[in-house]
Amino acid sequence: MREIKYIVLHCSATQPTSSVESIMRYWRDTLHWSNPGYHFIIEANGNIRSLQPVEKPSNGVAGFNANSIHVCYVGGIDPKGKPLDTRTPEQLSSMKEIIIKLHRQYPSAAIKGHRDFSPDTNHNGKVDKWEWIKVCPSFEVADWLKEEHILS
Repeated sequence: MREIKYIVLHCSATQPTSSVESIMRYWRDTLHWSNPGYHFIIEANGNIRSLQPVEKPSNGVAGFNANSIHVCYVGGIDPKGKPLDTRTPEQLSSMKEIIIKLHRQYPSAAIKGHRDFSPDTNHNGKVDKWEWIKVCPSFEVADWLKEEHILS
């Protein structure tokens, strides 16, 4: 079994109406990935789809996949392609459910957003907004965890 150090939250950076199949097709046909980008993806209706067994790495965050489980919600951009937290109430509920479950299974794993893996280029001890390589998941994971009382 892999040692899990991180549970990483993502957005698909697509419209909330995008299909999981179209996202998977992009990975396969455009990016030429043999593994999916995430272990779990949450559709707008809250349905959680398992795309990869947690025993196997997926392609969520380059350099961190060997020790990570990746959870994504479909959406994350506005109609003009700008970052926006588009999570539906159903996605929020399902995201909370799966993160609580994964946190119970891997209590020492840090829960982070994709953008939290950006380098701290000014070495101030935190990743500032201007240092983000990606905006994903289009919301502040640490704030959401506190608001939902997930780690308390």
